[in-house]
Amino acid sequence: MGMSENAHAGTSAGAQDLPAGLVTTIAFPDNELRARIDSRIVDHQQGRLKFVVWSAEHQSRGLNPDTIDAVILPYMNAGPTIDRLHELKNLKYVQLQTTGYDAVVGKVGPEVTVATASGVHTAATAELAVALTLASLRGIDDAARDMLKEKWDHIHRRSLADRNIVIVGAGGIGNAIFDRFAPFEVKQTRVATRAREDERGPILAIDELEGLLPTAEVVVLITPLTPQTEKLVDAEFLAKLPDDALIVNVARGGVVDTDALVAELRTGRLHAALDVVDPEPLPARHPLWSTPNTLLTPHVGGDASAFHPRIANLLTEQVIRLGRGEKLLNVVEID
Repeated sequence: MGMSENAHAGTSAGAQDLPAGLVTTIAFPDNELRARIDSRIVDHQQGRLKFVVWSAEHQSRGLNPDTIDAVILPYMNAGPTIDRLHELKNLKYVQLQTTGYDAVVGKVGPEVTVATASGVHTAATAELAVALTLASLRGIDDAARDMLKEKWDHIHRRSLADRNIVIVGAGGIGNAIFDRFAPFEVKQTRVATRAREDERGPILAIDELEGLLPTAEVVVLITPLTPQTEKLVDAEFLAKLPDDALIVNVARGGVVDTDALVAELRTGRLHAALDVVDPEPLPARHPLWSTPNTLLTPHVGGDASAFHPRIANLLTEQVIRLGRGEKLLNVVEID
């Protein structure tokens, strides 16, 4: 069911098999990133590489798009650039700066190698998952709103300690979330595509998730958005959760049926702490802005200071591998 957000096992045609001796033209989304990576690649490693700028917003002067072999997509607002990838007749490689790759599905052919930024966002996203859980359970969002009204409202809240947590997704970020929750004296269960065991203990198969829901006090979503996971959290899923259960979504908004979640939140029965929503960005007057027991952050899970050195390290490694004609990291198979 494609539950793991780590994607690095497969290989495909294209940039992985560039013939020796040919120059590879790599398009960066802007001059700042191009210069940053250029400064990290020593001259002798650049013999087979040419760096240009090409994106929906920026393009090198006089550039012929047909000469581009590889594209590094923008981190933010990559959609317009993805929609123009079909213009690149010789495209062989696409590098995302995100962990998820659902945005490029159906936008490139099988001849194009697609790689993600798996691992780059792990620390920051795991931090936010824990922060959202703590903030919602301890009512920190309500306290922040009360400050604006100079209101002192002492309420008995739930502790994170002793909670029963189900993490849906057991890739790099899911496991990092598991590790960060561990010191809080909680019970944790991980769910993924298939049952297996690792150094952290057992991972249950996705078909066992339904049986876990009636006792799940916190459900953390960190699964890719695929046809199998789209609206995984629907009305039936939510109805199985106990009263006061908390949904934490740091995956993709489409993993949750927004209408079903709004209906439950309006009753006050459940809680939600969401870094991602559907639609996104959330439009004005959308009901999620005002549903009870709801904490929203604007898709900032991976966008923290930890991102910048990690993405630079990954892109440098990928560029060096392209120059050497070596296999790339984090390649995904696009159906």
